Amino acid sequence: MKRSEEQALIRRAAAGDRDAAGVFIRAYQNQLYAYLLRLSGRRELAEDIVQDAFVRVLTNLDRFDPRFRFSTWLFTIARRLFINAIQKHQPAYDSDTVSARAGRTDRPEAPVIREDSEAASRDQLQRALMSLSLEQREVILLFHQQDWPIWLIAEHLTMPEGTVKSHLHRGRRRLREAMESDQRKADLGRTDASVPRDIDDAEAEIRVGAMIRAREVTHD
Repeated sequence: MKRSEEQALIRRAAAGDRDAAGVFIRAYQNQLYAYLLRLSGRRELAEDIVQDAFVRVLTNLDRFDPRFRFSTWLFTIARRLFINAIQKHQPAYDSDTVSARAGRTDRPEAPVIREDSEAASRDQLQRALMSLSLEQREVILLFHQQDWPIWLIAEHLTMPEGTVKSHLHRGRRRLREAMESDQRKADLGRTDASVPRDIDDAEAEIRVGAMIRAREVTHD
């Protein structure tokens, strides 16, 4: 959607035009839902946040800063709602603690997803994603799933670009290791299982991006 078209729709939606509001919902609902589902590992939570995020955005269009894109603003509000959901279940940890405890069941988001994470864990990619720290998961999803550039991710997460690149690099490596470990476990007992070969970071980046895009989910 061109910036001029977006601005015109925002003015119409702010004036109460339901058709204009519907255009925004149809344009961004699926990608926001796919992002939140991968981020949380919980379908019900993702659905609730998508609904709440659109309600908040569409009722506060008069506060929208036209210097930014609507999608960026929407994702920012959705992220705040997700963080709030985490904090309601357990006191927030600082980012260093979250990173240090990546992959353990006592992560801040663990109580939120524990109830129905079993269903999501059937997906190998989702299991691997949930082994990452929250920051690594956010960066990987925004970069590979949403195609956001590094500078925009840094702005969205309020962290230096160098830190974003570090989370991306470490997250991809951990994601690859988690999936390879999962595959080795699945191959135990199979006589036809081949020995996985080592791959370099460049190939890992291509594979991670391809997997995330290929295993998309949409909101029904």
